[in-house]
Amino acid sequence: MSLHTIVLHPSGLRFAADDRTPLLLAAESAGIDLLSSCRNGTCRTCICRLRSGTATHLIAWPGLSFDEKREGYILPCVAVAQGDLEIEAPLARRIAFD
Repeated sequence: MSLHTIVLHPSGLRFAADDRTPLLLAAESAGIDLLSSCRNGTCRTCICRLRSGTATHLIAWPGLSFDEKREGYILPCVAVAQGDLEIEAPLARRIAFD
C-alpha cells in the first residue's frame, strides 16, 4: 500500500492518502474538512472535480451522471486515490481544534 499526495485547490491544502482509504476519511485524518453528509455516495454533498490524477470509486455506481464522471467529478466519500491527485475543492478548510 503506497501513499499518494493529494492537493486541494484553491486552498493549496495537502494530505496523504493510500489506495484503500476514501479521500474524505484521509482528509479528515489530516485535519482537513471537506463538505459531506451521507458518506455513502448518494447525496453528492462532497462532489469535487479532479484536476489531475486518477481516482476510483469503491461502489459500482456512485451518485454521478455519466457526463460528470467523464468530466472528472468524484465523490470523495467513496473514492480512493490511484496516485497523486489535484482536486478542486473550493470549500475545503483546515479543521480548527479547540
